[in-house]
Amino acid sequence: MIVVDGGSRDATVQRAEHAGARVLACAPGRARQLAFGAESARAADALVFLHADTTLPAGWAARVEAVLADPRVAGGAFAFRFAERGALLRLVELGVKLRLALARLPYGDQALFVRASVLRALGGVPQAPIMEDLDLVRGIRAHGRLALLPEAVTTSARRYRARGVLRTFARNAVALAAWSLGLDRARVAAWYRS
Repeated sequence: MIVVDGGSRDATVQRAEHAGARVLACAPGRARQLAFGAESARAADALVFLHADTTLPAGWAARVEAVLADPRVAGGAFAFRFAERGALLRLVELGVKLRLALARLPYGDQALFVRASVLRALGGVPQAPIMEDLDLVRGIRAHGRLALLPEAVTTSARRYRARGVLRTFARNAVALAAWSLGLDRARVAAWYRS
């Protein structure tokens, strides 16, 4: 287990070390942190990228190993649910299910996993100021099948509640549309974070 800390000011590093993780530090930025962690996992046959506010389901390792036993599978992701309850959060979960059903396009908070050989063929984690997870998914799909597991990871709704659930959902939808259209990523990131 590798935890890449981008300058947290809480007890993240101590908690990760206490849990037995190898903790690395680098400049903040999700794509940068993912790449740094992946480069440090040289002996791995496959990598699972997990956001700090997301919990894997019981039996996750066996499920990933089982699906990667099929050589046609290049990587995949889990289903998605929030840790908290609420009608608007259920609506977001439904939107995620719809996006997966129609576009087979999981986000990074669904614990993306990928064969190390595929990640090397991609040149590592794609570097972009936003939506690097979708670039990674596109790369995985270019090298084989993308497995969408029915077991759900559990993610905190903290980010959604901080800005408003519907507002965050709408911002994510606009960012996805911008990514699909190939708009300038730096401009999209600046708008998204404003």
